[in-house]
Amino acid sequence: MLTISDSAIARLQAAIDAKQEPDLAVRLSILGRGNEGFRYDFRMVFGADKREDDTTVDCGRFSLLIDSETWPNLDDASLDLKEDGVGFKIENPNPVWRDPKGPAILEVIETKINPGIAMHGGHITLLDVRDGIVYLSFGGGCQGCGMANVTLKQGVHKMLREAVPDIEDIVDMTDHALGANPFYRPGVAGQSPISKATS
Repeated sequence: MLTISDSAIARLQAAIDAKQEPDLAVRLSILGRGNEGFRYDFRMVFGADKREDDTTVDCGRFSLLIDSETWPNLDDASLDLKEDGVGFKIENPNPVWRDPKGPAILEVIETKINPGIAMHGGHITLLDVRDGIVYLSFGGGCQGCGMANVTLKQGVHKMLREAVPDIEDIVDMTDHALGANPFYRPGVAGQSPISKATS
């Protein structure tokens, strides 16, 4: 069960009130994992956008919606305001990695892969590692980039498998159709910054 402080509820309610839109809710999701722990995302959504498998937490005048992937990782967690009153903090006792390969995979992404694709304004977020399967997403200039598949297949796959040979699969969870500023438009030839370096 997730515990939410009164001050956190009040801050979220104030943000909703400022929008002056009817039937708003807040969605809380885990969008990745890093050295600092889980990476969380808060966003306002319409109550009608509630998904069938969401868990709904009643916060009085609004609902907190939590997807089925995130909810099990929030057991006994608590949501509060940071000490300085700016932003939120989540104290979470759940393990960030259920697969022991997670930290090694994260290390490769953050020290070898992301510095290479940063030159194209891109980055990769490690979402999770489960049963030997790596789930990741492309962001920035890599989201919707015409070379993203080349970067994944010829760069990311090769670098991760060299460092952690017993990876079962690598799955790109990115919605590339939502890419707002791709480095290469789909269908335009180009060069992946890390496939070149690893070829």
